[in-house]
Amino acid sequence: MRGLKLTERFKSIQVHALSSSSETNGGSGSGTSSKVTVAATKTQNLNRHRTITSWSKPKSSTNNSTSAFANLVPRQLPTTDTIEPSIEPHLKPINFVETLAELYHRIECCSSQSEKASLFVEQFSLLRSLGDQKLLRRCLRTARQNAEDVLSKVVLSAWLRFERRDDELVDVSSMDCGGYVLECPKKNLENGFSPCSVNDRCQCQQESNQENCTETESVCLPDEESDVLFCVGNEEISCVRCRIAALSDPLNAMLYGGFAESKMRKIDFSGSGICPKGMRAVEFYSRNKRLDLFCPMTVLELLSFANRFCCEEMKSACDAHLASIVDNIEDALILIEYGLEERATLLVVSCLQMMLRELPNSLYNSNVVKIFCSSEAKERLAMVGCDSFLLYYFLSQVAMEENMSSKTTMMLLERLGECATERWQKALAFHQLGCVLLERKEYKDAQHCFEAAVEAGHVYSMAGVARSKHKQGQPYSAYKLISSLIFEYKPAGWMYQERALYNMGREKSFDLDVATELDPSLSYPYKYRALAKVEEKQIKEGIMELDKLIGFKLSPDCLELRAWLYIALEDYGSAMRDIRALLTIEPNYITSHGKVKGEYLVQLLGRGIQKSQAECWMQLYQQWSSVDDIGSLAIIHQMLENEPGKCLLEFRLSLLLLRLNCQKAAMHSLRMARNHSSSMQERLIYEGWILYDTGYREEALAKADRSITIQRSFEAFFLKAYVLADTSLDPESSSYVIHLLKEALKCPSDGLRKGQALNNLGSIYVDCGKLELAKECYNNALAIRHTRAHQGLARVYHQKNQRKAAYDEMTKLIEKAESNASAYEKRSEYCDREMAKADLDVATQLDPLRTYPYRYRAAVMMDEQKETEAVEELTNALKFKPDVQMLHLRAAFYESMGDLSSCLQDCQAALCLDPNHASTLELYRRNQKLNY
Repeated sequence: MRGLKLTERFKSIQVHALSSSSETNGGSGSGTSSKVTVAATKTQNLNRHRTITSWSKPKSSTNNSTSAFANLVPRQLPTTDTIEPSIEPHLKPINFVETLAELYHRIECCSSQSEKASLFVEQFSLLRSLGDQKLLRRCLRTARQNAEDVLSKVVLSAWLRFERRDDELVDVSSMDCGGYVLECPKKNLENGFSPCSVNDRCQCQQESNQENCTETESVCLPDEESDVLFCVGNEEISCVRCRIAALSDPLNAMLYGGFAESKMRKIDFSGSGICPKGMRAVEFYSRNKRLDLFCPMTVLELLSFANRFCCEEMKSACDAHLASIVDNIEDALILIEYGLEERATLLVVSCLQMMLRELPNSLYNSNVVKIFCSSEAKERLAMVGCDSFLLYYFLSQVAMEENMSSKTTMMLLERLGECATERWQKALAFHQLGCVLLERKEYKDAQHCFEAAVEAGHVYSMAGVARSKHKQGQPYSAYKLISSLIFEYKPAGWMYQERALYNMGREKSFDLDVATELDPSLSYPYKYRALAKVEEKQIKEGIMELDKLIGFKLSPDCLELRAWLYIALEDYGSAMRDIRALLTIEPNYITSHGKVKGEYLVQLLGRGIQKSQAECWMQLYQQWSSVDDIGSLAIIHQMLENEPGKCLLEFRLSLLLLRLNCQKAAMHSLRMARNHSSSMQERLIYEGWILYDTGYREEALAKADRSITIQRSFEAFFLKAYVLADTSLDPESSSYVIHLLKEALKCPSDGLRKGQALNNLGSIYVDCGKLELAKECYNNALAIRHTRAHQGLARVYHQKNQRKAAYDEMTKLIEKAESNASAYEKRSEYCDREMAKADLDVATQLDPLRTYPYRYRAAVMMDEQKETEAVEELTNALKFKPDVQMLHLRAAFYESMGDLSSCLQDCQAALCLDPNHASTLELYRRNQKLNY
């Protein structure tokens, strides 16, 4: 009966689904019925897309922005029926922990370097969905360390460069190695495995200088009597017979074998395809094996000659020489054609390297695109062994980031599928192609791709199959498909989220509530519930629903939606704040439904409102002291509007974005700060932070030292102290860091940064047991409104066994910084168990992605001998937040319960995320011994 009712219910909305597909996908309907359906749908949408003013009470306002906004922007919100979550274009295993553990086991048992490099690329693809840039860089670096063939080295080196977005840095050549072996274009062209660490310095500059010295030396050739003349056209080239014969077996047979030429003094070589200049070059090379004195065209002629007469040594030399001179896109596009024609693999790879290191800009060059995109182009690359999965994986990821629905992206993914050999590769290629086709509204083809991905073992692609069917007017089929998934596998948040799309009424709301419970990081359920409130004319409640997500996950689409709701309430100040904050994350943001540029909205909302830079600084202090990070983002955005390219502000913006876990946006701001720096001293500081954030600690310290040599500054001393403090400090090192922070505080800076320095100095003092000095630092920080110093002061009181004072200090922070999950989490350390549990419950409610509350609750349960409940607490959190510490704790629980296999699995998964996690390594090795 239930199935029958569901079928009938889905029939009632079938007309809407069909009309939607006929509009977007060309449907099979025609004539009058199609027009009527489309007209009905448009009427329905017009009714549902009510203007914001109809939901809000009219208010008399003198603000010019109100009337301007009403006249120039169609103030419309999406409805609950018009929003939907995107299908994530990443591998999403049904059991993430098991998959990580199995991959780590394969890496551990692998002996082949090239196979190991491939496994780290697979690890990269698995961890992509977590969005942790540092984790992804580590995977790419490790893959590059283990790469053996030149193509893999070239691709991985270029990929590392792209992930850092070095293309955004001014005055940096795409062929600059930055001084590191792993990213050196010259070293990439050396075949074979060469063990090197991430920080190994490259000597290519010194080697290049030595080569230049050698090349400038005069060429002194030994006197050898020529004994054969090669006639090319009207010219005769004197050669040494034995030297020419030594170039290859065919030439040796011709000159010393049973052929007529072996008896000739003059040999007619006019039909050999070489010009006189080229033949003289062959003669020169035969005696001294040098090519550096010839122009590229002559070397290309030698390459062709070497191919024709099987001169392998000469071919390799020409190939290597030509590969070494590729230094711009124009040369690469010319030389790659010769390389493909002559099967010169190294030359082709060198040309590819030039194109890859210029990404993403090179993707906008139609001649570059022709090299990769078509099936014929791939076949040409295959002839020289350059059609690898890795190459097309990198290209397709860049293309997807640039334009998800472009034809170039689609074609690159098609080539990726053709190169895929392993199951995970096929699953990834077909799933991503399905996502692109879905974006292009080619629903039938998208469905086929998703089905191919499912066949390759990727269960998450079933969501893509269901979505494609829904877009083709088959919502009931989509509903049944996802329901069968929920029945067959352990439920996941995305399953219930997907099924909610094909459900209605209370059941839809139930599915979305379950989705949030299983995975609170999914943004669609919050957006749906917010819009549902709006449709019931409860706009403030809708904003409160969005606040829940924005409080722990800064999602641009949710910020945009909240801004529109504020506009509905005519709270233009809050709307402006959200739009400005959004633009700090995505500077080129375009609104999802109105297709309006974010910058244009700022102009409209800000009409008639002018703030001086001094007023902005005062407001920034206020936002900073109330720990309002989104408000601070908005103020800095406005300050940058007043002073475009102000590197100091761009640097502050990067620090805020890092705190909010917006890593890509933070690094972009940091690169802009570096580009806009007005002095070398400033530039060195920002370069130091870039190096530190990308894992190059020693190089960051060197930049700080150089900056201090030029001019003593707060930021240079602070950078050096921060980098040094980011390790376990011994007493001597701690004293030096204290000295550096004191030197920083002597230099001019504003209160915001000095507050941070005082806070850091207090932390070092606590670690050294100098509590009174720490207390003085924290009080000084509070005096200049650095509110977070309350947390450090609480730590001082705790060290003095004054738990009540510590608790009260954290309460002050909570009162000043509302909805601050970390403050509740920290306060839980200074009270009894019941109060601690209450604080941690609040922390989880405010930010469900913080892992400490789950670990604490699980540990309490284990203390109470509730082993099953303790494991369940961690298991539920691990479903949406794979975390090393939670995996380590659950592994320890399994060990105490005697479940060694589960313990080892969790250890392997944790080590896949962090192979150097000391506690997990110890636990893993101990249980390995017990298990065997």
